[in-house]
Amino acid sequence: MKKIKVNDSVGMELCHDITQIIPGKFKGVRFSKGHIIKEEDVEVLQSLGKEHIFIWEEDENYVHENDAAEFISKLVIGEGMHTSEVKEGKINFIAENDGIIKINVDILNKINGIGEIIVATRYTNSYVKKGEVIAATRIIPLRIEKQQLEELEKLVKNENVMSVKEINTNLKIGLITTGSEIFYGKIKDKSREVLSEKLGNYNIHDIEQVFVPDEKEKIKERIMEFEKKKDVIMCTGGMSIDPDDITPSAIRECGGELIAYGTPVLPGSMFLLAYKGDKVLMGLPGGVIFSPKTVFDLILPRVLACDKITKKDIVEMGHGGMLK
Repeated sequence: MKKIKVNDSVGMELCHDITQIIPGKFKGVRFSKGHIIKEEDVEVLQSLGKEHIFIWEEDENYVHENDAAEFISKLVIGEGMHTSEVKEGKINFIAENDGIIKINVDILNKINGIGEIIVATRYTNSYVKKGEVIAATRIIPLRIEKQQLEELEKLVKNENVMSVKEINTNLKIGLITTGSEIFYGKIKDKSREVLSEKLGNYNIHDIEQVFVPDEKEKIKERIMEFEKKKDVIMCTGGMSIDPDDITPSAIRECGGELIAYGTPVLPGSMFLLAYKGDKVLMGLPGGVIFSPKTVFDLILPRVLACDKITKKDIVEMGHGGMLK
């Protein structure tokens, strides 16, 4: 690139966007790439702190920031997203559906370690809504060595860097509310109201609730009934370590794969997660009903996106597991 004094730049073509920032009012492109500078632009450019502009000079060893951003975006884009137009050297990745974003964090770190390439994303497994910006890419300077882009191309070959897994709004939910005090009408159940609201945020409304006293065999019967017709089974009540809290053992005795009973997240540490074939079973502690955000809120969108959660996933939730 050739550096030119602004006073000598009239008639020349800008090789990059120039941003204007007016605090509290405006931030955006004031002059776009390709703009031919006019006499009246000189004073504006100087007011933006520009004493020089840059004119593009072809060099086979370098790539312009806009072309580089487009090259990078084609390599890292995954399913469930599309890109914006390049603006100020940056391209955004936008969710095409409500879902969870899946990031290959190891590959992402290697991309950002190449040199002057950056890819910034939301946290992996974050819930995203259709139309939200979930990631962005650009290069740091106005041009980049082709060698860095070639290194990126080799790095991501056959790798899925990021994608969005769509929420399955057709899932059928079975809610088993345990507790003799509720079954016999001594206290009012609050789980249906809370869970209906949480599930409704994901446009899931097919919920069938049954009430069961604190009797293990009856809890097991209801679980096995729901296994025949529901996709996700949630049990509330009886989830602590008290001797008369029998819901966890009832879930265990129904078979399947127990992923975790107890999570390094507060509130909601006495959460249980199990799989039986393609069915998901969850034991929900009282905190899920009475606290605004618990481990359930972290796991729910992944369950609704049919994302198989492992013991390793649960263990790693301890970092950031102290919720507000």
